[in-house]
Amino acid sequence: MDKKRFKQENEALGYRIRELRENYVHEKLSQEELSYKTGNAKKTIGEIERGNTNPTYETLLKISKELDITIKELFDFDMDRYIQLSKDFKLGKLK
Repeated sequence: MDKKRFKQENEALGYRIRELRENYVHEKLSQEELSYKTGNAKKTIGEIERGNTNPTYETLLKISKELDITIKELFDFDMDRYIQLSKDFKLGKLK
């Protein structure tokens, strides 16, 4: 996999996490709330959601747990669609 594709997929996963956090079943979670619940810094959650860092498997498990989903559900999305969504978000086309 080339570096560009890797970065796009990382950004897509970050967008997926952001979307799940904002549409959380019980109530919308802020980055601050998710960071507290997972034991990560708010900055780290923001970096993950922007695709600027590679979260560890342990971090992804903690995020999944706090969103009441399985790790499988976290990764159960159309990668190409989410790559486009993350691009649109970065361009300000999405909120």
